[in-house]
Amino acid sequence: MESKKFSIDKVGLKKVGKGLLIAVAGAALTYLEGAIPGVNFGSWTTIAYAINSAIINFGRKFLISYE
Repeated sequence: MESKKFSIDKVGLKKVGKGLLIAVAGAALTYLEGAIPGVNFGSWTTIAYAINSAIINFGRKFLISYE
């Protein structure tokens, strides 16, 4: 089932919400890693954020059973 143009259904909202939570978790993980003494991503922070978001998503898919 797909949403009509310029509208969104509950399934679409749920997917957007999951994506938002993954992005926030990736940002939080990047922030926490930056708090470790000696860790400074510098100009690579955006890359670290993207990798952390992918790691969060992988962990979610790996740990949660789904059909």
